[in-house]
Amino acid sequence: MNKNLLLLSLALLPATLLAAPPQQPKSEGIESPNYVWNADTGEKKEISKLKGNAERGKEAYQGCQGCHKPSGAGISDGTYPQLAGQHSTVIIKQMADTREGRRDNPKMFPFAGKHVVTPQEIADIAVYLQNMKIPRDNGKGLGTALARGKDLYFKDCQVCHGENGEGNAAKFYPVLAGQHYKYLAREIRDIRDGKRRNANPKMVKVVKDYPDADSEAVADYMSRLLMPERAAEK
Repeated sequence: MNKNLLLLSLALLPATLLAAPPQQPKSEGIESPNYVWNADTGEKKEISKLKGNAERGKEAYQGCQGCHKPSGAGISDGTYPQLAGQHSTVIIKQMADTREGRRDNPKMFPFAGKHVVTPQEIADIAVYLQNMKIPRDNGKGLGTALARGKDLYFKDCQVCHGENGEGNAAKFYPVLAGQHYKYLAREIRDIRDGKRRNANPKMVKVVKDYPDADSEAVADYMSRLLMPERAAEK
């Protein structure tokens, strides 16, 4: 293509494609003395009042499935989490935290920001994902420290996330069953190290002294949790 044709082609492109992508905002997180975990304010409060529709959610989710896959399974290497079967409350909170800048996620923000997805679409997507079956073939660890992982889980995690990793929708505690090992291990380390700025302070206190070996052991155990009534067929 010659120079004049190239310039003409660029001139005809919509301005939105030529503009720099919106930058994720930044709100106070756990590093701030004013931080309140799961405060009933902002978009989380707004979206939680909306009635989600799974059929609309299926359509709206098409913008998410490039990373999280049509089945909601994410990627086993932990790059993108498994979302199928997750509580709608958790989806809504994490989306709101990303959009408002309490959870740093520059990869996700261009696809999930207020300039792309409406509050109603988030409510719809959350219900659609909640109703999906949880895949069984998620990424798991080596299985070499499962006894240690089980001990840690029942000592530190079970009270909030449940015996089978079922979480608690009313308290915004996520489902862990079916989640990828590498994703879980990374998030535990990020919470421990203050990198997950929308973390629950109670969990920070629990994992703050975990060496990497313990993070990996409990993540491996959690990745093997199963909720038979919510799991996909083998």
